Amino acid sequence: MRVDQPLLRKSAPLSKQRKSEAEQPLVIIVDDDASVREALFELILSAGFLPVCFTSTRELLDAGILDSPGCLILDVRMPGTSGLDLQHHLAKNGNPKPIIFLTGHGDIPMTVQAMKAGAVDFLTKPVRDQTLLDAVITGIAMDAERRAQAVVVKRNIERVETLTPREREVLCEVARGRLNKQIAFDLGISEVTVKLHRGNVMRKMEAASIGELIRAWETLPAPMREAGAT
Repeated sequence: MRVDQPLLRKSAPLSKQRKSEAEQPLVIIVDDDASVREALFELILSAGFLPVCFTSTRELLDAGILDSPGCLILDVRMPGTSGLDLQHHLAKNGNPKPIIFLTGHGDIPMTVQAMKAGAVDFLTKPVRDQTLLDAVITGIAMDAERRAQAVVVKRNIERVETLTPREREVLCEVARGRLNKQIAFDLGISEVTVKLHRGNVMRKMEAASIGELIRAWETLPAPMREAGAT
């Protein structure tokens, strides 16, 4: 496999500087045209981003870097797996990585398909440098927001897992807007006990207010919320 930018090996020990580089968003370029790859590499690099190039989607998949922060710039039609095929593959495997399509052979149905599947943009060659860079900035921002949200969700899941079954029931009822006396009646316990469980839930979820607790509840995956309601 040949790439135009050295990749950090996951198995190698990282210094503080190398860790910083590893966390820097990658702009992954996949195009079978060498001149296009070179031009895009120089443009992305000149804008202060970290580009890495591949000649095919197969090379990219083999590199194992799709979980890294950043976005993709994909040609649509390439030998082997196309850019649209890769988009479908990533979506199927739960990787909503932002994708910018850049092609010289686009059409309206292809554009509609790509955008419906969540592409950041669908651009045709030749493209203005600033137009492409704007799309890259948008893609990186989308990825950063998604990753930040994933951190919040993971944290809240871990906190919920510290709750007892009864505390989860109380959390679910509070999230539904039920009053203590209503929760006590529904669960067949005293209002004092509800208050005790509610206090424990607030403490374990590290919520400073009911509003904050409800927002944390709403970030949980639907199956977890549904399980708490049963």
